Amino acid sequence: MEDVRVKDEALRLIGLFEVLPRLVVFDLDYTLWPFYNELHSKRGMPYLYPQAKGILQAFQDKGIEMAIASRSPTADIANTFLDQLGIQSMFVAKEIFTSRTFKADHFKAIHRRTGIPFNSMLFFDDEYGNIDTVSKMGVTSILVDDGLNLQELHSGLQKFSSPNEQI
Repeated sequence: MEDVRVKDEALRLIGLFEVLPRLVVFDLDYTLWPFYNELHSKRGMPYLYPQAKGILQAFQDKGIEMAIASRSPTADIANTFLDQLGIQSMFVAKEIFTSRTFKADHFKAIHRRTGIPFNSMLFFDDEYGNIDTVSKMGVTSILVDDGLNLQELHSGLQKFSSPNEQI
């Protein structure tokens, strides 16, 4: 029931903005789920932050494509968790690999795969280095403090629709 309430509120928030991203990209660890997946086994039971699934469902309902950019050294565990959570098919691109480039390589791969320009992307991540690097590529980027939630969603949509204003 909570997912439905969150999805409805996320749809309402999305509806407030005329200018929307074509692609929304998410980090995994401490953005969609509250742990480092490499510290868990495939047999573990993953879980998302409380509002994450409803927000993902809202983007899917609106036809806004989504992708994953994660610097995890254990892509196999991350993909297993995405399957177990029933959200694997929501993403048009999944770039999950270690990198020293603070996700620049991830975004170049996502761009090659989707053809979507960087300035049409919105990115949520919990690490400042990733936000700083990807922002310089032209991606609207939001630093999340305690996982993806409706407040972070609103901030991201507002920043994306008004790129020259400070939030």
